[in-house]
Amino acid sequence: MEVWRHTLETAPAAGPASAPFIVTLGNFDGVHAGHRELLRLAAGRARAAGLRAAVVTFDPHPTVVVAPQRKPKLLMTLEQRLEAFGAEGMDLAWVIPFSRAFSELSPAAFLEGVRRALSPVELHVGRAFAFGRDRTGTVETLEAWGAAHGCAVHTLALRAPDGGRLSSTRIREALDHGEVAAAAELLGHPYTLTGVVVEGDRRGRHLGFPTANLAWEQEQLPAYGVYVTEAFLPHHGGVRLGLTNVGEKPTFEGRRLTVETHLPDFEGDLYGARLHLRFLHRIRGEVRFASVDELRVQIARDVAEGKAWWAAHRG
Repeated sequence: MEVWRHTLETAPAAGPASAPFIVTLGNFDGVHAGHRELLRLAAGRARAAGLRAAVVTFDPHPTVVVAPQRKPKLLMTLEQRLEAFGAEGMDLAWVIPFSRAFSELSPAAFLEGVRRALSPVELHVGRAFAFGRDRTGTVETLEAWGAAHGCAVHTLALRAPDGGRLSSTRIREALDHGEVAAAAELLGHPYTLTGVVVEGDRRGRHLGFPTANLAWEQEQLPAYGVYVTEAFLPHHGGVRLGLTNVGEKPTFEGRRLTVETHLPDFEGDLYGARLHLRFLHRIRGEVRFASVDELRVQIARDVAEGKAWWAAHRG
């Protein structure tokens, strides 16, 4: 997949070698199940017509610029979004730098920039998509523009399996409550943290349960607690069971947030290794124990429960 990192002004003008495109627009935080359906529809239409599919997205998230006090905790890094776009069949991802000046553009000016660069013959968006200064551009704006420029506009209602709204906000709310199974249903896949294993305080090793301490890259974390995770170590044997603690280790008067994963029966040095943690099931919330011995006993129970869950669901 080709990636552009251009403003509207610096993007290459459409030429016969690259255009026209079938285009989808949006922030796509989390690239959840509805986003993926939208991307697949655009990619399928492009293949059927012998055209290329393009996704237009923004970085940083618009609220970082226009309302930083309401900035959401992002579910994905930009690189993860780009990887997901490629997996869903996009030929081009255009990442537009979102700035204060860009936020002040009228809907017409934004669409003119897209037209000049991509010559879209179809636009695919979620039904609630809004754009331009003060989000004054709506689906109706797109449809009127499309009718005037020979571009068909297709909208998709993004609905969750329960019939409710399907949004990145709802996924964040589920994760804030530790409801990782509900988040996975909305995402279409388990919520995933990625990063490099770094040195921790080695308390897990002293307790008899060594852990890999993750320097995570995402902004959104599940609620504090203990989880069954699917740990993927690209260079250390692939997928295996993980027991992951998210929290501040209150038994040790902890004040620093950590994400630590115990890998039962794993032996080896993971410092510097990349780790992907897919959150599957919550065992319990974070608890402060009266003694280290009580904590050690509870960890043993957590590991046993995690192994049983894994055997029943991942066998």
